[in-house]
Amino acid sequence: MSKEYGVLLVSHVEGLANGVATLLNEVAKEVTIKTAGGTSEGEVGTSFDKIEATLNSFEEDKIVAFYDLGSAKMNLELAIEMSDKQVTFYDAAFVEGAYTAAALLQAEAPLEAVEDQLKALVVK
Repeated sequence: MSKEYGVLLVSHVEGLANGVATLLNEVAKEVTIKTAGGTSEGEVGTSFDKIEATLNSFEEDKIVAFYDLGSAKMNLELAIEMSDKQVTFYDAAFVEGAYTAAALLQAEAPLEAVEDQLKALVVK
């Protein structure tokens, strides 16, 4: 299962996305984790082009995605519409949600179990 899904992290800050990826790689060494942080110019913000390119770079066809703030969600939704990948994104706490998902995917838990655990981390 761990090789069936990839994890995409979308953040307004490249360093934040990369830092969360570093954390996730400690518990999910066999799960592909990619980031789309900041704008294409290296500024704070998000970039549809950057998100779309990162999303389409996954070898996996199934992606679980996490984002930090509203415009990241908006650009992620647009990228998903343009992609052939099967992407599920979660309105869960960015770090905790991504960490939980990556750890469970590494343990080969079914997606339903991942989603059950993420329910407690939903941002309201």
